[in-house]
Order: sequence, then structure tokens, then C-alpha cells
Amino acid sequence: MGALALKSSVFAAIVSFAAVGIAHSADMPVPPLAPVADFSGWYLRGDIGFSNQQVGSLFNQNYSRYDSVTNVDKGFDAAPIFGLGVGYNINNWFRVDVTGEYRGKANFHGFDVGFTSVAGPAGNNFWPDRYTASKYEWTFLFNGYVDLGTWYGITPFLGAGLGFSRNTITNFGDVNIAVLGDSHGSDASKWNFAWALYAGVGYRLSEAATIELAYRYIDLGKATTGTMVDYTFAGIDTPFQFNHLTSQDVRLGLRYNFGAYSYAPPPPALRSRG
Repeated sequence: MGALALKSSVFAAIVSFAAVGIAHSADMPVPPLAPVADFSGWYLRGDIGFSNQQVGSLFNQNYSRYDSVTNVDKGFDAAPIFGLGVGYNINNWFRVDVTGEYRGKANFHGFDVGFTSVAGPAGNNFWPDRYTASKYEWTFLFNGYVDLGTWYGITPFLGAGLGFSRNTITNFGDVNIAVLGDSHGSDASKWNFAWALYAGVGYRLSEAATIELAYRYIDLGKATTGTMVDYTFAGIDTPFQFNHLTSQDVRLGLRYNFGAYSYAPPPPALRSRG
């Protein structure tokens, strides 16, 4: 019985010590839990940039008059880009947005030479033409992006987009250097399927704002002039076509996330009632 009494005394002392510890700890505040991200997905975006455009080939039905036609030059000047969009962060790795942008007027400079086996009235068998024009677009895309992780606030990403582009050719002029003939094309617009690929980096300026630098390759489809009228105004020519328009764009953007990365408040401190 002595041993049993000793064990009972030890157990009673342990229980008493635990009770005192609990009573004292009830008077101490509980440290707050680590903040938990309350992810909010919606964001607005704005972008500016410039285009570096190319055209795959030029075509006019009058090319059939020649045995062959060589496009010597067919280049565009750079032009500004202005865009707006709305998007949604699905999670920390994937987001989507819908964008609309105005791609400013880019001046076109073209030169081609048609060759014939039979010499013309002036004794020549080649017919050089010089072209000038301007082109602009309204482009609308649905885009998806994969964010590849964040290091020191910098997030690289890849993306792709699908949509439509309304391509407009204005002030088209065609001067045949051999005979000093001049033709003019009326302004015309054409809707096309468009697609794009993106690569870039984002840098978080704050919990809500992210600045973005991106490269984009975009395929804009085709464009065409309106009716062509020659320098005598007596003949009507066929429209002039710009085939496979593409651009390598550089853009700087800003995304603003509504309520993004706001944190839940810590639970209230526990205190004893006594």
C-alpha cells in the first residue's frame, strides 16, 4: 500500500502542475496564424508597345501579264500599339484574358519587277513598280498564360492567343517606273483569323499591381486594297493583296488585380474569463 500511495501522490502532483500551467497560459495571447492568401482572380490590364511587321508576299491579278514577278522590297515601318483587356487568375500558375488593341498606322514601302520574254514598246522586257501605302489594325484576342514560378518578385511566363484582326490598307499608290504610269487603290478593310504566341516576364510592384515586359509573335492574316484606278482614270484594275501579315511585337503592360493577395485577419487572442 505504501507504493500505491506514493504513485497516487506523484500523479496528483502532475495533475496540479498541469492545471496551473493551463491557467497561466490562458492569460497569454495566442500568436496569430501565418497569413493565408485570399486569392481574387479578376484583373484589368493596359499595354503599349511597337510592331515590327512583315508581309509574306504581294499579289495582283495583273501579275499574269508577266512571265515572272520578283518582289524586291516589301517592308513596313514600326508603329505604336495600344491595348486594354480584362482577365482572370485561375490559380497561381494559369490566367486568361480578353484583349482589344489598336495597332497604329505603319507605312509600307514596296518594289517589284515583272519580266516578259517579249520586249515592250520602249525595248525593255522588265517592268519595275514602286508601291506606297499605310496599314493599321484593330485586333481582338482571347489569351491564356502559364506563369512559371516567381523568384525575387520576377515571374517568367509563356502564352498563346486566338482571335480576329480587322486589317485596313489606306493611301495605296503604284508607280510603274518604266512608263511613269500611276495607279491608286481605294481604302479597304478585311477581317481575318489571328493567332499569337507570347514570352515575357512580370514584376510585382505591389500586392495588386504587376508590370510586364513581353515579346509577341502575331499572325494577322491578309489585307487588301479596294478598287485600283490607273493614271488615266479610264481603266479599273484589280485589288492589290498583302498575303500572310505577321509582326514581332515588344510590349510593356500593367496588370491590376482587384483585391488580389489580401490576407485574412488573425484570430482574436484567447484570454481567461477569470
